Amino acid sequence: MKTRILVTGGAGFIGSAVAEKLAKNPDNFVVIVDNLQTGSLEKLPVASNDSIKFIKADVNDFRDISSIFNAYRFSYVFHFAALVGVKRTLEYPVMVLHDITGIKNILNLAKNSGVKRIYFSSSSEVYGEPVEFPQNEHTTPLNSRLPYAIVKNVGEAYLRAYKQEFDLDYTIFRFFNTYGPKQSKDFVMSKFINAALNNKDITIYGDGSQSRTFCYIDDNVDACLSAYYNNQMINDVVNIGTDQEISILDLAHKIIEVCGSKSKIVHLPALKEGDMTRRCPDNSKMKLLLNRPLTPIEQGIKILIESNQLIES
Repeated sequence: MKTRILVTGGAGFIGSAVAEKLAKNPDNFVVIVDNLQTGSLEKLPVASNDSIKFIKADVNDFRDISSIFNAYRFSYVFHFAALVGVKRTLEYPVMVLHDITGIKNILNLAKNSGVKRIYFSSSSEVYGEPVEFPQNEHTTPLNSRLPYAIVKNVGEAYLRAYKQEFDLDYTIFRFFNTYGPKQSKDFVMSKFINAALNNKDITIYGDGSQSRTFCYIDDNVDACLSAYYNNQMINDVVNIGTDQEISILDLAHKIIEVCGSKSKIVHLPALKEGDMTRRCPDNSKMKLLLNRPLTPIEQGIKILIESNQLIES
């Protein structure tokens, strides 16, 4: 009998990539749930067999998600559903907070239906303004006040509580910036590449000195699925991201160079909140999971350009 796995947010960027790789294993049956608020049908993986089922549903609606749990009796859950995007989450903070309901729905259904482990997509946003480098899973304070980060922090707390009270195992992935084909075009890497490929202005908030790390999607997914298949990082937290920092301004210059673009860099006023000065993970746990070198940023950018999935007229 196939292992039944639920992937919420499976029409999103990372969720769809996780679902696609899970479905390639003939021992798995993957049910993708997404309300398509920020996900899209175009991102859904195409399976050559009967290994994937997509259901449009909202995890924040108990009636929606409970009927799916009752029908399929999952062994594992990848809970990746969330309202994402810096500007979107700042503009709609109440909508962001609704995702706490989805977390509770998933956990309450999982603890009563034989789910063996929950894999939860947390975020580097939980660290807030940096106080330690690199940012370590167990020593760096979680001090962000933004609704999106608070929801992720609350989700982590719920997982720890349900482990203590109901013995429901979990693994928390704190995702740092991830990029690749199928990423929405309002995220920094895809936004810059789109502009550069079309010789349009690349806009940067502030002076561009804020630094980030950029993890290629295959590295992210392979590390997450290594934790799943090898039963590692049980009841633990893992930073998922590369440890190679680059400023946003340098990233723009690099993309212009790689694309051979005529784009100009235009500076906009800095965001009032949500744009941390620096972010870099301690990714030693991820490296153990991946057990191979991470994709260099130049290579990742070239893969995106060659994929032709980011070009707009």
